[in-house]
Amino acid sequence: MNEKKLKQIYYALSDEIRLKILKLLSDNGELCVYQLLPVLNISQPNLSFHLRILRDTDLVKSEKRGKWVFYSLDKENPILLANLEFIKSIKLDKTPSDLSCVT
Repeated sequence: MNEKKLKQIYYALSDEIRLKILKLLSDNGELCVYQLLPVLNISQPNLSFHLRILRDTDLVKSEKRGKWVFYSLDKENPILLANLEFIKSIKLDKTPSDLSCVT
């Protein structure tokens, strides 16, 4: 890992919304945008922006199934693993409801 990549990862971890996304994924394993939107209370384009940053820094993985993209933590990322205990301790106002993404 080079210095530029390390800076990008810590930039990604410095945002409250992105930390909440990581917390939700650590608690639920895998979620789609449809499940994240009501919990985060942000617009879909804003959520996509944050997910792209997390994906580009290898903090999350994405998998397209049908019309939905499912996101999960990339547990091969050593920086994520080093910060996972803190991420899991983050308190959320809401949790995902029983909304499911139909594939």
